[in-house]
Amino acid sequence: MNLKPILVRLQNAIGRDDLLDQMVLISVPKTPFSVQAQSAESVNLIVGYNSSPNSHTALDIALLIAHQTRLATKAQVTVQVVYVIEENKSSQNANILQIDKFFSQRVTEQNPPHCSTSFSLREFDTGVTTQPKMQDNAAYTQEILVDKFAQAECILRQASCLAAEWKSSFKAHLRFGCIAQELRKVVTSEAANLLLLGCNSVNHPIVQQLGSNFPCSVLGIPNFVNEKRL
Repeated sequence: MNLKPILVRLQNAIGRDDLLDQMVLISVPKTPFSVQAQSAESVNLIVGYNSSPNSHTALDIALLIAHQTRLATKAQVTVQVVYVIEENKSSQNANILQIDKFFSQRVTEQNPPHCSTSFSLREFDTGVTTQPKMQDNAAYTQEILVDKFAQAECILRQASCLAAEWKSSFKAHLRFGCIAQELRKVVTSEAANLLLLGCNSVNHPIVQQLGSNFPCSVLGIPNFVNEKRL
């Protein structure tokens, strides 16, 4: 995806002229024209979202970009939120099948009808042990997982409501593991055109972990956003 027209439209909307320098964290070569023609009717924007103020700003920017892109190109634009629960080694023996079923059902029920929510879960070891100590640990770990799922449910529902306000096509992904690795997987599987993060520096640990050979361009939030909060 060519970033220049996107950022020019964004600059015009917010009255700035320096977003190219402030927001581009990773830039990839322009897509060949033949590939652009094939994907012109569909655009996927991915947002790394955890409900923090910065990630909230990133989602707002993604929704604005989606709105502007639809108006300018008539393309179908989908905004996809990725929330990653960083995996804890101590939780790998917990049986989360029932929690997964409960959580997916709750989010499906509470999402607006026009919003599509898909949760991508990695397989967990669900082996059962008869040792009392291991059972106690599993019960404690499962309680922690329930809390994490409840938090994730709230975060993704918040993102869904924001997308609904913009009348955007929306998907949500819940992932487990390393944030940078899971973002890469979703970007690749969804053939994303652009990733937006709540970072404002190429030196941010997540941006560094994404690497220079990331499959799409990455935008962060402009520096003046944090300056206004000071």
